[in-house]
Amino acid sequence: MKRVYLLVITLFLLSLNMSAQKVYSVEYANQANVKVFVVDYENQADLKVFKVKYQNQAVKNEGRWFFTDYANQADKKIFFVKYANQADLKIYFVKYANQAGWINQSKLHLMY
Repeated sequence: MKRVYLLVITLFLLSLNMSAQKVYSVEYANQANVKVFVVDYENQADLKVFKVKYQNQAVKNEGRWFFTDYANQADKKIFFVKYANQADLKIYFVKYANQAGWINQSKLHLMY
């Protein structure tokens, strides 16, 4: 019985370390987990995002996003808003993977 509890606790702790970096862009704000605004300048962003080509490259909560084709494949559903004050998270798309990462650590929880 102790082994079952230990297994359940271990699986739970491992799931906490998993991150939501597979995203799907929804059509309506009420379908989204996170509302996102794309800023013009890096210093305005909470998160610098790099779009990866393959799903297995989108690991950890480091700003490497894989855009899925279907909502049920995504860890988070996002909606791109028109104005910065409507957003939960402000992002800036970078050209290289090593540039991706969090600027505003207080928003980190949004993508878990």
